Order: sequence, then structure tokens, then C-alpha cells
Amino acid sequence: MAFETVLSIFLGIGLATSVGFRIFLPLFALSLSAYFNVWELNDNWEWIGSLTALITLGVATVVEIFAYFIPWVDNLLDSVAVPLAAIAGTAVMVSTVADLDPIVTWTLAIIAGGGTATAIKSTNATGRLASSATTGGLANPLIGLVETVVAVVMTALAIFVPLLAVILVVVILFVLFKLYKKLRSKPNPN
Repeated sequence: MAFETVLSIFLGIGLATSVGFRIFLPLFALSLSAYFNVWELNDNWEWIGSLTALITLGVATVVEIFAYFIPWVDNLLDSVAVPLAAIAGTAVMVSTVADLDPIVTWTLAIIAGGGTATAIKSTNATGRLASSATTGGLANPLIGLVETVVAVVMTALAIFVPLLAVILVVVILFVLFKLYKKLRSKPNPN
């Protein structure tokens, strides 16, 4: 397997992880990187680098980021964002993976891309719901800010230092697994 192929897989995994925090931000960054020829996309996905896609994804990114700062709206967004994360995580993997058989590409995209994005988005949604229940949503903007910062850092690493991004993915998944386990094991007050 060529070095370029491995890097493209790391890029996809890093962006899929970022999708778990903010759906449109990594897609916007991928659009920017394709528009400015930082990364080449698969032939069928070159449209992501178009000016129309760049503007559309940019607007969607800004709207999504600000919406997550509004308590209770963030919970509503999470209800649609979990399935969208699976789709977007799969899409970023498919669009970036280079020089692999289509069956391998799609399998990797569904498992590593969609699976990672869904696992992270689900854990975040559970945490935000717990925050809403315990703080009346007052802590949700802080959670939204942390998620946005992680998404920005993860996206930048995925695009510019893909190997480091994959290492950070493992750390993030470990931390989220521990948090999720902690949230699920709290005793029921009834």
C-alpha cells in the first residue's frame, strides 16, 4: 500500500472523527482544501471543491456552530445529527481514500468513517442530554464550545498532519468511551 493511500486513510479517519463533533466543519475544511488544491479528492467527489459547495458548506458550518450555543436547540440538533454523522463520516472517508478497490474503500468508509463519527456524535449527544437534565442547559454552551474547538483542532490536524490526527482519534475515542461508561453507570435516583 502506497504512502499516499495510507495518508488518505488517516485524513478520512481524522475528518470522520471531527464530523462526530461538528458535521459541517470538516466538510467545509475538506471543501477548502480541495478548492485550494491541498488535497485531491476521488473523481466522483471533486464537486466538494467547487465554489458552490464551498459557500454552501461555509454557511452550514456557521449556522451549526452557533446553533450549538443555544440550550435545548442543541438537543434538537443532536436528534438529527446522529444519523447525519454516520452519512457524513462515511462520505468524508469515501471522498478522501485513494487507490483502493471500491469494495475496500466503501467497507473502510462505513466502518471507520461512519462508525467513528456516529460513536462520537452519540456519546456527545448523551453528554449534552445529561447536561441539560442536570444544569437545565446552562452548561450546554460550554460543551458546545469545547466540541467546536476539538472539531477545529481535529480537522486541522487531519488535513495538515494526518498521522498525528489518527493518534489523537485513538485518544479521543478512549476518553469518550470512559466518559460514556461513567455516564451510563450512574445509579438511578428512583
